[in-house]
Amino acid sequence: MEKVTYRELRSTPKVWGFLILCAAFVAAAGLSVLYIEAHGHIVTGMNNQIVWGLPHVFAIFLIIAASGALNVSSIGSVFGKKPYKPVARLANVLAVALLMGGLAVLVLDLGRPDRLVMAMYTYNFTSIFAWNILLYTGFMGVVAIYLYTLMTRGMDPRFLKAAALLAFVWRLVLTTGTGSIFGWLVARTPYDSAIMPPMFIAMSFSFGMAMFMLVMSLTTAITNRVYTTELRVRQARLLGVFVAAAMYFVIAHHLSNMYLAKKSAYESWILLGGGIYTKLFWIGQVLIGGIIPMLLLFQPRIEAKRGAVLLAALLVVLGGLAQVYVIVVGGQAYPLDIFPGFEVSSSFNDGVINSYTPTLLELALGFGGIALALLITGLGMKFLRIVPDNLTDDTANAPMPAE
Repeated sequence: MEKVTYRELRSTPKVWGFLILCAAFVAAAGLSVLYIEAHGHIVTGMNNQIVWGLPHVFAIFLIIAASGALNVSSIGSVFGKKPYKPVARLANVLAVALLMGGLAVLVLDLGRPDRLVMAMYTYNFTSIFAWNILLYTGFMGVVAIYLYTLMTRGMDPRFLKAAALLAFVWRLVLTTGTGSIFGWLVARTPYDSAIMPPMFIAMSFSFGMAMFMLVMSLTTAITNRVYTTELRVRQARLLGVFVAAAMYFVIAHHLSNMYLAKKSAYESWILLGGGIYTKLFWIGQVLIGGIIPMLLLFQPRIEAKRGAVLLAALLVVLGGLAQVYVIVVGGQAYPLDIFPGFEVSSSFNDGVINSYTPTLLELALGFGGIALALLITGLGMKFLRIVPDNLTDDTANAPMPAE
């Protein structure tokens, strides 16, 4: 049986056009950062009440998706599903690229990115944020080792299995840490919940698979490679399961909140009277990011409906952004319960719903993070042999070069 071969992307107008387009978005994000640094965060929609705005939404989405993208590789190496093995290298590079894009947005939105070096030698181990710094940097190192075992000819299968298992466990811990940032913020009623970490893990499976399918489709389209029907159908069905799992945790989260007296007011607000946040929840998160993708992905004869699969993956990404927006921004918009049992009112807007309107500067920074992730992935494909050159339904189950 013919083995799967890998080759760098050739220099074609489509490849360079894609890289230049991504670079243009990154440049626009850089200009936005410089403008915000020069004039202060007052030029954004953020304020003293809502300090995590639209850039944080993009950053957290990319970080979650990075963990899920690596899962595509783990399915082949850890769980032994051969059709996923040929795309394991691409999944590793995409995972690191998404994480780097998310962290870039996160750092550049903090207000003083020049002080980042302080976080490198001053750690507060009672803070979940400090833990996540170690998880993020460790993730890149673990994935680099995993990628090395995948790309080295004659690698001992035991080392490959160990590296794959370590990467799989690390990504679960990383996503747990990201979810714990919100689950352990007891001061904010919308966040304080033990279900946040497992919900973020389910979200990562969904977001990461959707991002990988979109990148895989784009890559095969501009390089005239084949996106095998078997692999696409497998990923489509699995994406549908992941979307259903994420929806399950969302339902469980809100039902458990409604059971608690201290959170009933928040649930009434976010589900019924939250204005834009309620619309984003029902239309963006539930309908666009959940129900419609599941209807598209679980329909009969999905193997003949490539457009429906790509549309479902795109809707999952859009719905995921809406979901993170509701969690991050909606959770801050709801007033803090500083004195439980008492009504709070002051000239500092205590006890009222906080307003927030994103600006184009924030949107440019967020899209810049996505563009940076795609640019890194594109450069990785251009200079590394990570994309199968002859991936078909026949070669998907073929022995790998390292086997």
